[in-house]
Amino acid sequence: MAEREDVILTRDVNIVTIPDGNAGTLSKGQIVTIHQALGDNYTVVSEHGHMVRIAGVDADALGKEPHTLHTLVSATDAAAVEKNCWEVMKTVYDPEIPVNIVDLGLVYECKVTPTEEGSSTPLRTGLNDVHVMMTLTAPGCGMGPVIQSDVEKCIRALPGVASVNVEVVLDPPWSREMMSEVAQLQLGLY
Repeated sequence: MAEREDVILTRDVNIVTIPDGNAGTLSKGQIVTIHQALGDNYTVVSEHGHMVRIAGVDADALGKEPHTLHTLVSATDAAAVEKNCWEVMKTVYDPEIPVNIVDLGLVYECKVTPTEEGSSTPLRTGLNDVHVMMTLTAPGCGMGPVIQSDVEKCIRALPGVASVNVEVVLDPPWSREMMSEVAQLQLGLY
């Protein structure tokens, strides 16, 4: 999103404060400025200058339509599920950085394995367990649990997924060299 847009909230809406990740509420009638509308969430600045995140499910409070992803495949084999996992993780953004977490280099691994008998999930044909290993741009990032939860929710909603484990690791530490060339260009670092 290139230009900022002022909107009046059409109803009370749940928010997450940036950068500390605390939950709160903005009231109907407040004016907010949309700072970033990427992925399935909105980063807005309140009337009082506070940066907050509004989830995509609450897009209607901003007068917007919820985001829909059309590039997913319908198959549920491990390879298709892995492809879908990477696609939906590209819709997750750090609310302060206009680059998705995959291009930022925050996702180290996405491992998809068919469910097995004896696992915590009963054996069901066509279901898979997903394990994601990711990091944060900074170890003390208050938005870390929020981003981790976003990854888990978007993968859990995919067809063919039985369970999701999103592990945040701090070793190796993230550095800007882990960013894709596209991300570096987008942020003016290349």
